Amino acid sequence: MATLLKKSSTPKLGKTTTKGLNKSETKKLTVSKTRAKKIKHSYKVKDAENALLLKLKDGDVVIEMFPEDAPNHVARIKELVRAGFYNGLKFHRVIDGFMAQTGCPYGNGTGGSGKKLKAEFNRNPHKRGTVSMARAMLPDSADSQFFICFGDCDWLNGQYTVWGQVTSGMEYVDTIKRGKGANGEVEDPDEIISMAVIADL
Repeated sequence: MATLLKKSSTPKLGKTTTKGLNKSETKKLTVSKTRAKKIKHSYKVKDAENALLLKLKDGDVVIEMFPEDAPNHVARIKELVRAGFYNGLKFHRVIDGFMAQTGCPYGNGTGGSGKKLKAEFNRNPHKRGTVSMARAMLPDSADSQFFICFGDCDWLNGQYTVWGQVTSGMEYVDTIKRGKGANGEVEDPDEIISMAVIADL
């Protein structure tokens, strides 16, 4: 017959030792090498180190970058992406038939990362799916803001640095919430869920 233990004889649980662990001491969930390979190959890009995965509310967008045409811009974009800079930023300016602009940490088009880039204008045209740098009046004023073209925008050619092209998922770019008026300011705008270099997945 089972007997009840007295309160004094019951063992007490010690305090948890997991609280206050340093970030470096905690285990991270990892993806197997085989799974990681499958993920990278599923995007079918020419160069995983120079391709981005842009996650939007409706689906994944793949952007292949042009390091040979805009090396400094591509290097800086990758640096910002790897730092998590773009995650959660808003598409603050979206004009139907023209483009969707993002990359401002304030969500209103007035900010950047704090590093201006020298223009790398090139022969790549502004067409549907083109990814190009936004800038102020001065050519060497691009920072972190960029835009994706909804259609052909030939009048921008040679005046803005084209650094990439959407190669899949353009249908999800098409569903980004539009702004109102000529300036395209968006009320309650859509956000970038996350951006990653495909080689890092």
